[in-house]
Amino acid sequence: MSVVYLFPGQGSQYVGMGRALYEREPAARAVFDQADAILGFSLSRLCFDGPEDALTDTVNQQPALVACSIVAWQLIESQDAWPRADYVAGHSLGEFSALVAAGSISFADGLRLVRKRGELMKRAGEIAPGGMAALLGLDADRAASICATAADKTGKPVQLANDNCPGQLVISGDVAALEEAMHQATTAGARKVVRLPISIAAHSELMASVSAEFAAVVDSIPVNTPNIPIIGNVTATPLPSPRHIRQELKEQLTQSVRWTSSMQQLQTRGVTTFIEVGPGNVLTGLMKRIDRQSVRQTFDFGDEPG
Repeated sequence: MSVVYLFPGQGSQYVGMGRALYEREPAARAVFDQADAILGFSLSRLCFDGPEDALTDTVNQQPALVACSIVAWQLIESQDAWPRADYVAGHSLGEFSALVAAGSISFADGLRLVRKRGELMKRAGEIAPGGMAALLGLDADRAASICATAADKTGKPVQLANDNCPGQLVISGDVAALEEAMHQATTAGARKVVRLPISIAAHSELMASVSAEFAAVVDSIPVNTPNIPIIGNVTATPLPSPRHIRQELKEQLTQSVRWTSSMQQLQTRGVTTFIEVGPGNVLTGLMKRIDRQSVRQTFDFGDEPG
């Protein structure tokens, strides 16, 4: 049995996440306290008590999810009941959690990096407002073709941002081009087209205004060869060296998350068990759509969203 541990991205957060572990597990308390000290404010209180609008602000949401994911990961590593990791992978933001878990970047550097990533993404959204939309019932090639046509028609960028699982895609870009692509997707027979409540066009060209600054931040931190193989979002292949990891993190800002291909790559490498580490069960849900025969498990945080 080969096992991959999966780390979720933005959207998996909820007010109250991690509280039960903080109250019950000294090791969890130590990680949250460390996160508070690293960032200079009480990230833990934000996770436990909200308010929700502050927690969902990308500058807070990103480090909050990394912190909660690493709390879970450290508990998993300390308990014999969990199988050894053969691979790790993370969806978008979750890739940073996966790199911390693999020993490629330190927890402190990972937190500071995603805090800065959130700040820069927010600034990019202010410089070039955009949006994202979910498309259900279309394949990735058709969606990419629709985006290319909409971009040509409007003269504005829109592209496939997330290939999450068969029939569940996200597109991202300029509002005019996005709306045109949404119209074309509906005409093309998409089962559902939903504009997402976000003004940041993640994983699109609209992030390019901050890409150089983010690249400089990535280059400023130590990056080690991972001690657990990690599958990258952009290439859907392993990231074997610090050079590959730096390139991946820089490109991920403006390029698509190839999650379906990443999970299929793991399957070709003999992975049969997919364990979701962070809050929620989004990624195991996607894996069920990719392969219903896969073995899926989630880490129980022991608290209820709310």
